[in-house]
Parts: sequence; C-alpha cells; structure tokens
Amino acid sequence: MHTYAIGDIHGHLSLLHRAHDLIAADMATHGAAPVVHVGDLVDRGPDSAGVVEFLRAGIDDAQDWVVLKGNHDRMFTIFLDDPKAQDPGLRADLGWLHPRLGGAATLESYGVRNPADRPLLPVHADACAAVPAGHLAFLNARPTMYQRGDAVFVHAGIRPFIALQDQTETDLVWIREPFLSEPASHGPLVVHGHTALPAAMHYGNRLNIDSSAAYGGPLTAVVIEGQAAWLLTDHGRVPVPYSG
Repeated sequence: MHTYAIGDIHGHLSLLHRAHDLIAADMATHGAAPVVHVGDLVDRGPDSAGVVEFLRAGIDDAQDWVVLKGNHDRMFTIFLDDPKAQDPGLRADLGWLHPRLGGAATLESYGVRNPADRPLLPVHADACAAVPAGHLAFLNARPTMYQRGDAVFVHAGIRPFIALQDQTETDLVWIREPFLSEPASHGPLVVHGHTALPAAMHYGNRLNIDSSAAYGGPLTAVVIEGQAAWLLTDHGRVPVPYSG
C-alpha cells in the first residue's frame, strides 16, 4: 500500500500542477493511490484562488484527493468571518494581512485592490464580495488529520504523548515545539509541513515535506510505503534523506 503527499503550496498553482504530474507518472508504474495535500493552500504565492479552485474542482470531480487544513487556510477563513478576530495560534501582535503572513497576496489573487494599503473594513467587504461562497465552504470543510496505513497526515504536527483522537485543531495546524524536538515514536509516521526546510527530511518518527515553496523553494511530492518515503522527481523515486 502506498500513499502520495504534497507539501505546503502557498498559492503556487504551477508548482502544484507539476507535483501532480510527477504523481501521475509514478502511478502509471505503481498504481493509483490517494493524494494527500498537507495544507497551507493560500498566502504568499501568486495564485491562491487558482490553487483553491483546482483542488475544490478535483474533489468535486471525485479525484482521490485529501486536502487538509493548514494554519494559513484557517486564518483566511477567520478573516472572512470577522476581520478583527485573531487566530488563537497567531501572535497577538500580528494579523493575517501583516506582510510576514502573505494574506494580502491571497486577496489580490481574488481581485481585491490594494488590500495592504487600505482600511481594514473596506478590504473585508471587498474580500467577502470577491471570494466565491464555494471556496469559503471548501476551506471551512477541510479535515485536520488523515490516517492511512502506517502514516498519519497533518499540517503542522501533533502534541507528543496525546492520543490522535484527543489532538486539538490548533495544535494540528500550528504546533512546532515540543513536536519537532521529540525523538520518541508517535506510533504512525507523522507526515507534516508547516516548518519550512530547504528540502524534505525524514526524522524517523516524522516526515517534514514543507520544502519552502512559499519562499522560492520547490513544492515536494512524495510517496510513502509503510514508514519509508521517496521524493518524486523527473528521474523517478529518490529516497527522502534521513536526519541523524
């Protein structure tokens, strides 16, 4: 049994198409399997609207895709619901439209004019008018966890030593420590993104597939069998390197 996974997309539709092309080529040899997207569909990149529409349409067309919720996806939906609300995982001194978070790029992809340079309430009104109701419903409906075989897929990670069914959504989309530094087995391999690296890395108990597409890096596509993982490349499968 194998499962495919794609890292944090962050509005890069062309990279997402390429990742799916690599997966299709691998499926032609090894057979079809679910494709899991670990969240952060939006923010920072040039075409968040296109990414959301591509994934929404694919699932509506019965593609065997799983699209998880990332913290950026949640911040987007919170903003649309209430522009003054704060995601509980976000630092109190930041907001979704802060340049560090990339929310303005998402609104621009929907045609909202100068979202970073105008008062908040008019920007919010324009955003509510511009974002299709189907996109908002799709983002709100995203699950935060998917388990298959010997792997569990989440956006950010899990809180160590807490049962999977007892994990909170905020941890699943926001956590870094103590998850990143925990060496003990979590049972299943935890496949996640959220913490950007130059390239995907296997840590034995977890697999980080956020290869910094948000910052000019590639978008990683992997295939997982048991707790082993391979990068998908133009030259076929390449084992994901291990740390330590």
